[in-house]
Amino acid sequence: MRRSQTALARRFYQMCMGIQAEALATTDLTALQFAVVAILNRQNGEPGIDQNSLAARLGVERSHASLLVEELVTNGLIEQRVNGADRRARVLSLTPKGEKLYERVVPSIRAANERVLGPLSPHERELFKDMLIRMIAANGAYARPGAGRRKRSSRESSPSGPTSSRKSINTDRGTS
Repeated sequence: MRRSQTALARRFYQMCMGIQAEALATTDLTALQFAVVAILNRQNGEPGIDQNSLAARLGVERSHASLLVEELVTNGLIEQRVNGADRRARVLSLTPKGEKLYERVVPSIRAANERVLGPLSPHERELFKDMLIRMIAANGAYARPGAGRRKRSSRESSPSGPTSSRKSINTDRGTS
């Protein structure tokens, strides 16, 4: 297997998502929906956060967090209340149905996480997690919503099409 960290990280991500999908197969939840439920659970989550804070914790754009919240509200898993300090903001928490779902699913999620780290010794598991945390903290500017998206080229955004764009690119280089 290639030793490129980007290629390895992509394969690791695919593996993690596949194992998590298997663990969530008995629910109608996607991985991101489960992440919302996990963040809002009462035991070790952060019930009562607002939608912007949720988006930041998930690493998604606010509009995407809004869609996730809307879906989970429709399914009766979370509720929104007006924030007393800022009437424009909504605080989020799990409903009793959401709490029950979290309690039911979390054992299979834990087992999935154990399966991912299974090839490592207990000491290596802790080291691996510590190293991931350190790399994420050091490169956090790149772990924001939309980072890594391809920029639209001038050819795609030009109203007169690719031919005139090529000409202007050549002109910019000092040739015609």
